[in-house]
Amino acid sequence: MHSLSARLLVLTIFFVMLSEVLIFVPSVSRFRTEWLGARMSAAHLAMLVVDAAPDRAVGEMLKSELLTQVGAHVVVIRRADMRMVLSGGSPPPVDEAFYLAAQGPWDKVFDALAVYARSQDRVIRVIAPSPADPAISIELVLDEAPLRQRMVSYGLNVFGLSVVISFITASLVYLSLHWLLVRPMRRIIGSMADFSENPEDARSIILPAGGRDEIGVAEQQLADMQRELRGALTQKAHLAALGTAVAKINHDLRGILSSALLVSDRLETSGDPDVQRLAPTVITAIERAVAMCGQTLDYVGQSAPEGARTRFPLQPLVHEIKTSMEAPAEGGLRVENRVGEAFRLTGDRDQIFRILNNVVRNAAEAGAGSITVSARMRDNHAEIDLADDGPGLPPRAQEKLFQPFEGSARAGGTGLGLAIARELARGHGGDLVLLSTGPDGTAFRLTIPPDTDHHGSVTKSAASA
Repeated sequence: MHSLSARLLVLTIFFVMLSEVLIFVPSVSRFRTEWLGARMSAAHLAMLVVDAAPDRAVGEMLKSELLTQVGAHVVVIRRADMRMVLSGGSPPPVDEAFYLAAQGPWDKVFDALAVYARSQDRVIRVIAPSPADPAISIELVLDEAPLRQRMVSYGLNVFGLSVVISFITASLVYLSLHWLLVRPMRRIIGSMADFSENPEDARSIILPAGGRDEIGVAEQQLADMQRELRGALTQKAHLAALGTAVAKINHDLRGILSSALLVSDRLETSGDPDVQRLAPTVITAIERAVAMCGQTLDYVGQSAPEGARTRFPLQPLVHEIKTSMEAPAEGGLRVENRVGEAFRLTGDRDQIFRILNNVVRNAAEAGAGSITVSARMRDNHAEIDLADDGPGLPPRAQEKLFQPFEGSARAGGTGLGLAIARELARGHGGDLVLLSTGPDGTAFRLTIPPDTDHHGSVTKSAASA
């Protein structure tokens, strides 16, 4: 009884039997009425026989035969001009009288069910119009025992037929549901179990049967979900392998960059004015690269990198991005710096640089010719808007914009730029969101909350921004 098939079989038998009961009740009422109607018809024929006899006189033998055919002790026939009584002797006392013409459907149903409820033999009087001539009234006094026997026999026949019909119907319904519902459900359950054991095996993905019903839709949805989950697991495995590789090369890369930093320090002592002018930018870039290598393992390990928060002016930082992006080697993207000189931001300067630089570089790769950077304070939060004049993001890129390896707007892109930018923004307690995109360009907004201490209170430096 724990399987769906067995429950369907039992429920089908139960409901078919219930339907048969609802049919049985009015049918036994009709059977009783028809049985009594047959007695009335036989009484009408007996009246015709008596009426045809000379002086309506019949012998005792014929009278007894007529009463036997009718199945009654007394037959009384009334007509407008005639009353005829056919009796074999002193009739037994009557236990109950029934006026069929005055009974409604429910009265007949209750009287029929009462026959099954009584076990003693009774004598009843039945009065009703003749089936052959409604102008003639017929009254019968007869035993109820033959009626009860016939009704019991009829009920047993109906019950036996109902059982046969129930089992046949239940079997057909069972086979139909098993084929249309249970079998596909078992197939879906089996596929789910196989997929849970080995989700990386493509053979464990269910092959939809192609049906258009609910089962077919469920199979298709399950197949799509399994493919997406398998793809996500594969991507996670690739990212894990990438993290392992990054962990192995991180130490060597930091050593290389440290050596480059030592060499670049000597550039500051050079007598060449151009070298002295460019040396701070080179040293700053190498230091930023060294710090970035140290933060890479934190990003791969799913933890937001902790930065050293300071209070710094934002305009020079944007100017650094402007200088680097407007160089011919970077594609010549024009950066319009609309950040005020007095605007100051509390956060990790290198991480804020990475966030803005990634968004600006992403705009350049998407085909933008210029990008405008502006900033303002709202509700004690810093809001930095970056709006470009590019062609906008395609729908697929919008759906998976901040997902690594999936949110790139150009062929061959990794989508890591915006994913890292949002990760760093959320590490500051803020966020990076897409404001709008379309043929006129794309706009992002970086929100940085004020710096807070361990108790959640705003520091004085941040509050005065």
